[in-house]
Amino acid sequence: MKRVALLLFLASWLVPLASAQDHFQVGAYGDYFRVTQTSTDMAGLGARVGYKAFSHVMLEGEMSYDFGQAFTERCLSGGCTVTVANSNLKVLHGMFGPKFIGGRHAIRPFLTVKGGFINFRLDPRPPSFSGFVSSVDNLRSNNVSAVLYPAIGGEGHLGPIGLRMEVGDEMYFAGSTHHNPRLAVGPFLRF
Repeated sequence: MKRVALLLFLASWLVPLASAQDHFQVGAYGDYFRVTQTSTDMAGLGARVGYKAFSHVMLEGEMSYDFGQAFTERCLSGGCTVTVANSNLKVLHGMFGPKFIGGRHAIRPFLTVKGGFINFRLDPRPPSFSGFVSSVDNLRSNNVSAVLYPAIGGEGHLGPIGLRMEVGDEMYFAGSTHHNPRLAVGPFLRF
């Protein structure tokens, strides 16, 4: 009898949790960011957290860190060598804003508009977690530009686990508006 009572008690706690799925989302993603001013392709990792504010609106915050990229130098005259060097350029992105979700099915399209910051830095240290932490710690002492990021995408899920892809234009404002394509793909958890 005690086991049946315990089972009913646990079921009464788990049923509301199962029906309340999708109020929060956490996820990680890989991103591709192209700095159009220098034709530099950046790749990095990020994390995202979201809270469902209304039935089709989720408020999200995200941060990503793009690692330094290598570049090549070539010369056109004979007898030259091709040189590959590390650019030491790293980019830190932080954004917050609403995600407007279409539909209630397992595969859903969405639109998002986020605002935030972007920080470009030249850092000779190899990419690491401590480099990311020092980038965040030193934001006030470095050059930070405002960002506006409109994007479209889609997400699909099986139960609490899902996959999301979005593409957008990460515009940063430093003297003038700079348009930069960005692609982010990664898994997420709903609860």
